[in-house]
Amino acid sequence: MIRITDIYKSYQIGKNTLPVLKGIDFNVDKGEMVSIMGSSGSGKSTLLNIIGILDEADRGTYNLDGIEVKNLNEKIAAKYRNQFLGFIFQSFNLINYKTALDNVALPLYYQGVSRKKREEKALFYLDKVGLSNWAKHVPSELSGGQKQRVAIARALASDPKVLLADEPTGALDTKTSYGVMELLQQINDEGKTVIIVTHEPDIAAMTKRNVELKDGLIISDKIIEPVRATLYV
Repeated sequence: MIRITDIYKSYQIGKNTLPVLKGIDFNVDKGEMVSIMGSSGSGKSTLLNIIGILDEADRGTYNLDGIEVKNLNEKIAAKYRNQFLGFIFQSFNLINYKTALDNVALPLYYQGVSRKKREEKALFYLDKVGLSNWAKHVPSELSGGQKQRVAIARALASDPKVLLADEPTGALDTKTSYGVMELLQQINDEGKTVIIVTHEPDIAAMTKRNVELKDGLIISDKIIEPVRATLYV
């Protein structure tokens, strides 16, 4: 599914070059649930951005579902993101003046899906995350946990091959965080590949594989028996 080989990435800070990734090899198979951990500056968000085709490596190769991701113009990059990837962010990234239904339907608009089918699919995924009764509410009328569930429904709406979650529980209290993780575990149980960036060990313990970065290198990569979030919800 994801094949990353010898990836390097640096950023120019004034006259200085800051190396962030220093030769990363990272593979993810279909159906895995992986957490990427590391302290601030370890490179975990940069790695996720490269996987999400939001940034491009300086060196190395990246294959996504058999397609080499390299030197893409923004139109092609957006097409691949919409076709293969669903994004979940710490800050939810919902459009404040649109309803939950419209937020979830938005990726389908860019796929050219008719309005009727967009709304049908959006309502289906809102129901999947337990929010069908909140379809007509705007984000300001939702709790943090509800907003994240809308964001998850939006990420699922275009039926991506991989869900990428950047600190999805970072803005939530513990109980709400575990509720979100319970939902992500259920989605993974159904066969969806899930990659989560987190700095929280208890959240990482709910995934099936823990990858740790330090100073731009993977220092640990372990298969674990995940803790089920239902034990804490």
